[in-house]
Amino acid sequence: MSDLPRKAVTRTAKLAALPLGFAGRATWGLGKRIGGRSAEIVARELQQRTAEQLFKVLGELKGGAMKFGQALSVFESALPEEVAGPYRAALTRLQDAAPPMPTRTVHTVLEERLGAEWRELFLEFEDKPAAAASIGQVHRAVWHDGREVAVKVQYPGAGEALLSDLTQLSRFARLLGPLIPGMDIKPLIAEMRDRVSEELDYGLEAAAQQKHAEEFADDPDVRVPAVVHRGDQVLVTEWMDGIPLAEVIADGTQEQRDRAGQLLARFLFSGPARTGLLHADPHPGNFRLLPGDGEDGGPEGWRLGVLDFGTVDRLPGGLPETIGTCLRMTLEGDAEAVYELLRGDGFVRESVVLDPDAVLEYLLPIIEPAEAESFLFTRGWMRTQAARIADPRSPAHQLGKQLNLPPAYLLIHRVTLSTIGVLCQLNATVRLRDELEEWLPGFTAAAADD
Repeated sequence: MSDLPRKAVTRTAKLAALPLGFAGRATWGLGKRIGGRSAEIVARELQQRTAEQLFKVLGELKGGAMKFGQALSVFESALPEEVAGPYRAALTRLQDAAPPMPTRTVHTVLEERLGAEWRELFLEFEDKPAAAASIGQVHRAVWHDGREVAVKVQYPGAGEALLSDLTQLSRFARLLGPLIPGMDIKPLIAEMRDRVSEELDYGLEAAAQQKHAEEFADDPDVRVPAVVHRGDQVLVTEWMDGIPLAEVIADGTQEQRDRAGQLLARFLFSGPARTGLLHADPHPGNFRLLPGDGEDGGPEGWRLGVLDFGTVDRLPGGLPETIGTCLRMTLEGDAEAVYELLRGDGFVRESVVLDPDAVLEYLLPIIEPAEAESFLFTRGWMRTQAARIADPRSPAHQLGKQLNLPPAYLLIHRVTLSTIGVLCQLNATVRLRDELEEWLPGFTAAAADD
């Protein structure tokens, strides 16, 4: 069968060794501080060494370890450059690469799920995977009707590996906190555990992808491959070429970066309004920049290709109107109204009393991109926001600890943060306000009055 987990004992041992390494480095750091080096310099060295070990281990595994690494990878923009630089390449590799499973295992799964004559369904089938990710890998093929297709094959034992890895990671989540300033790691792992069954169900994924494919079929800006065949542990969709977003981040022109950023923001906010679903796995490995129909070949000719609908948030009414209304009122400076809205929706617990003006001060820097006509998303801006919230001495940190994130908003919050992380990696100038006015309920005064 699959090399996932290779051997469960080996996987567990590798993950279990991480906290021991973290503890050893903490002792090393204490010695350095006693020896006279500044706490800040030592903390950064610890952060870098910890990150290097963590992502080396996560990069060698699939399952939940790989998935967790992908989720963290979009937040590297929040790290100090001298820390992020040395292992940015390792993070990027996590977004769309993992060791492939043996060819014999792939053939076994296809025979079990598509029948003994599975080869007759294809005119061509490439045994070498085109991509390998956390719970499955993709093979390029030609369907029996001549269409180029992507065949997604789930790793045998993927469910057990996902749960085992995430359980193991959750045990030392607090030790990972310093890696991504301002982010609470434990809820991220808990939410991933809660969605394991959905992620493994290719029938649910196929339904979500097909709904998007139909809705965006004639869209000039976004393309989603149609589903060709759905089955248990095997999903066949139309093939989609294009420039992986990771390549745009690494080597793209500024026009490509800006266009990719604009379309990513458009898809994030328009998807729930048009389909009632939120694509909830926005790391660069799931997006492509595709040549569009623009006659001049300029930036407006590019389209965004979207892959992997294994994780979605179901929002039948689109994104909650509270989000748009709160954004609008914050930009209008109406501290009392913002505070009452947040309290009414559970962002401020009944037992907590906060200063409305302080809450407004906390929110304004975060929503700065929504105020400007266009906004340049940079790693520097992301680092500033992360440091402001993460510094225990800052008022923002103290206030943030008293706010609450209701369960219904957990996934929306993570997707939004992840998307902002990708926009900062792109270094893209985006007209975010245009997308909010078009797609976010409650953001415009007219929408609020309807």
